[in-house]
Amino acid sequence: MRGLVETARRWAAEGRTGFLARPVAEQGFGPRDPAGALLLDARGECVGSLYRGVFDAELLAEAGGWTPGATARVCEVSVGPEEAAGARLTCGGRAEILLQPLASVPAQWWELLAAGVGAALVTRLNEQADRAVSEVVRAVDSPADEAGRRAGELLATRWPGRDAVYGDSGLVLVEAYPSAPHVVVGGPEEGELAQLIGAQARLLGWGAQYVGTVAEAEELLVARRDAACLVMLSHDPEFDVPTLRAALALGIPYVGALGSRKTTVRRREGLEAAGVAEGEVARVHGPIGLDLGARTPAETALAICAEILAVLSGREARGGSPGAPGTPGAPAVPGLRESGGPLR
Repeated sequence: MRGLVETARRWAAEGRTGFLARPVAEQGFGPRDPAGALLLDARGECVGSLYRGVFDAELLAEAGGWTPGATARVCEVSVGPEEAAGARLTCGGRAEILLQPLASVPAQWWELLAAGVGAALVTRLNEQADRAVSEVVRAVDSPADEAGRRAGELLATRWPGRDAVYGDSGLVLVEAYPSAPHVVVGGPEEGELAQLIGAQARLLGWGAQYVGTVAEAEELLVARRDAACLVMLSHDPEFDVPTLRAALALGIPYVGALGSRKTTVRRREGLEAAGVAEGEVARVHGPIGLDLGARTPAETALAICAEILAVLSGREARGGSPGAPGTPGAPAVPGLRESGGPLR
């Protein structure tokens, strides 16, 4: 969905009639993007990905014959084994796909996605599934009903996903996009390892920014507190210890620091001298990165991002040099349901 932001905003600015398509129920297909979505218009343009495009022609036909005044349409689609193989799907399947005019999706939704802020889109359908009303829900909002509660649950995880629940008047589609991990790299942006960590983070769909002072680091960690992960590359005691201390105080889920064993000891002693409890000091990953046998800067960047992923996923991992135990990560998050129940 985040990949659709630029197109959605451009189409809206142009006054183009577009539609947002995503499944409310599905069976089969094999492994797939649980948050896949598609933008399409009556001109025949499709942006995004939904089942590798196997249903694009059907959805375009539905959009071309749109009923004036309708704000939703649910399309039942299916694909057999042979056609699925041609589209490079693992197997056939069937789905119910919600088409919704782009004009009925709140502009705030695209603004929050563009900013990388965690948010959920709650779309309520009437019993005939030809009317839809969408609203944006943030993690800080108090749940007003079951749909709001489910939105909060999904936003509390690390993965985008959707679910369908039944409300008083019909089905409600809940689509949640938690804040993507945001790697805060402490050290010069022009450094080779810093650049490679940023590139690896972006490859994973994460954000990455570089900071060179304690003030910059604190400002960014506070602003992105729900998604920030700190990777300290600087060996400057006036920078690394205060920044690590700030990250620990904010409860940042991943805090790591690159350096020799001597530097690691110096940092730990500095944190303890600054009043940081021993249990909190132990949360700093150092030596940093999973023990993948990394030797090159690119391999080291991969090992660091792999350790971040393990911690955010609640997995225990072996980090640093061979034989060095990893630091247990955060509690495991509950799994997501991949689809809702049938509409009818």
